[in-house]
Order: sequence, then structure tokens, then C-alpha cells
Amino acid sequence: MIKVEEALATIEANSTKMPTKYIQASKALGYVLAEKVISPINMPPFRQSAMDGYAFTHSIRHQYDVVGISQAGDHSNVKLKATEAIRIFTGAFIPDNADTVVMQEHVMATKDSILIATMPEKSANVRLKGEQIAKDDIVFEANTLITPAAIGFLACLGITEIEVYKKPKVAILVTGNELTEPGKKLKKGKIFESNSVMLKAALQTIGIEKAKVYRVKDNLKATKKALKDILEKYDIVLISGGISVGDYDFVKEALLQNEVEELFYKINQKPGKPMFFGSKNDTLVFALPGNPASSLTNFYIYVYPAVKKRMGFSTAHLPKIVRKLDKEIVNNTGKTLFLKALYNETNVEILDGQSSAMLNSFALANGLVIVPQDVENIKKGELVTILPID
Repeated sequence: MIKVEEALATIEANSTKMPTKYIQASKALGYVLAEKVISPINMPPFRQSAMDGYAFTHSIRHQYDVVGISQAGDHSNVKLKATEAIRIFTGAFIPDNADTVVMQEHVMATKDSILIATMPEKSANVRLKGEQIAKDDIVFEANTLITPAAIGFLACLGITEIEVYKKPKVAILVTGNELTEPGKKLKKGKIFESNSVMLKAALQTIGIEKAKVYRVKDNLKATKKALKDILEKYDIVLISGGISVGDYDFVKEALLQNEVEELFYKINQKPGKPMFFGSKNDTLVFALPGNPASSLTNFYIYVYPAVKKRMGFSTAHLPKIVRKLDKEIVNNTGKTLFLKALYNETNVEILDGQSSAMLNSFALANGLVIVPQDVENIKKGELVTILPID
């Protein structure tokens, strides 16, 4: 049984980034860049008006003759005299010898002239060429997550294709003779299976939209066969249940018979001690406890950073925050504790229902309080470390 820190280090060392591919920028939402992106143009590509108004050469004058108009999309480089202005609209080209735009609300206009009632400062309301980004500047560094705004910015620059890391293909294998799919009739001695839908939802929060779910009965032959097929097709395999030491827990043996290298088994923590982590070729295998709260806890602590690192994120782990504890914690287990909690801007409350089988309190929690294995007591009002999961 290893320490939490050792388990994390082992997973980190074995979680390699996925291969890369080129993808249409418009379809790259949720992917991570594999290379830096360089701007092919200045943005804006010319001086633009930031307002509807009038472009002119700034001086002490207030009266100007209106000699033309510039709409968005036009390129009328009128040579303005010191006494002249043009009507201009937001985003339109500003003539080379105009240096200021006055808002239309600040002028008194006739058909052929304007009188500026409120004089703007020189260069007001002018978007400079390359103001957002200059040609050949870096748009995004490698390992940047592509967001809706990033897709929009790439489109602004005329960039249609980018190189990204592939997203890992993930399979979820559910074991347990006692399990019934939600929606089917619940017979005596059976319980509804929740881990697969829970893990799929958790994966979706980090950009894995599709994960394939497989189910297998609790026997070694069936488990071994199911794993053989899955290990050949997927980059990450999550197994729910069957990893403890009961008479019907066949997962570890089936993994070893499929030549999965055991990197560790069991972690000195509560909940979630009976977890297996291994690999075969480039496929990572996480055999998670069957109890739902243990399974989800270990997802956040161990699976989450592995998936994000494979996706190309440079920062893979959940962030850590600190809050004041609302009541004393006693840890006489000698294990690292991960406690379901609800925090606000200043304090954190340890929720009731910390059993590894209970999801009701997990459904209300927005964080996991970490109690290190060598800490036996944390008093009310002391600061604790929290992993946000909201």
C-alpha cells in the first residue's frame, strides 16, 4: 500500500501526451494546442473607428466640412484637409491623415458640416493597426485549451486549421452481478448501477464527450475476455468494482493475465483504498472501487489529472484552495482522508454522510478537504486544503 503522493507521482510519470492531429479550428472546441500559433496578419489590419461618428485631424478647430463617408468594408482613403471631416461608422477604415474620431452624440451636424460640441482627446476612438495582435506575434502558446473565444479569435485572423493533441478514447467497464441498469425493473437483491453514468458525466466536464460503457458479470473468464478486447481499442480504461479481495473480485487477476503491468495497488487513504493502476503499451488502466463515493473520489484525485495530461494540458491537477474549518476533524486512521465538503468564500463545512457508499452528500459537495495521513487533529478555525470539484 503506497502513499497518496507516491500514487500521484507514479500516475504523472506514466501519463504521456496523446499523438497530435490537424483539425479545423471551428471544430476544435475542448482540444489543446500541440504547437504555438503565429498570427498571419495584423489585427485590426488597418486603423478602424471604434465609434459611429466623424473622423478628422485633431486641432483647436470645432467646425469641419463633411466631405465623404466611410462604412465598414469600404476603403476610401480620402485626403482630408485641416478643415474637413468624413462621416464614419464603427469598424470602418480611417483615412491616413485623420487621427481622431468624435462620437456622433458629441456633434451638431448639418448636411455638409459638423460643429463639435465636446472635443475628444487626440487619437480618441481609433483602433490602431495591430492593436490586438501584430503580424508574426504569438496568438496562443502550445498547451492552450481551445475555448469559444479562442475559436472566434482564430477566425478573426483567418486561421482555419490548427494542430492539437488527440483526445484519448476512454472505456468504462462495469462489474457486478448485483447491478441493474437504471430504467429496468429492480429485483430483490439488486441495486441500480450508477458508477458508469457518474464517471461519464465527470469525463464530460473535462472534454471527453464520449466514453464507451461495457458491462461484465463477476467471473474471471468473462472479465478477462472483456478486458482483452477493451485494452486493444482504448487509451484509458476505467474499471468500476471487482478490485478488492472478495471471492468474486476478479479484476486484478484478469488484468494481470492480460499482461497489464501493475504500477501500484492500494493507496493509504480513505475512502478509495482498493485502487489498481497499471498500463499496457500506451493504455492506462484505473481499476476503481465499486462504492460510488470512493469511485468518484479517486476519479478526481487520480483519473482527472491523467486524462488532462494525455489531452495535452500543462496543468493537469485540480487547483487547491484554503478555507477556515467549521468544526474539528479527528483523524485516527493513519490514512489520508478526502472529506466531502461545502465551502464558501471564507469557511468550509464537512458534510455528514462520509461513507464510501453514499452519493447523497457528494451530490451537495463542492470540494474535497484533504487531511494528510500524519495529521491527527485539525481544530475549528484552522485552515485546511480543499480540492474544488464544482
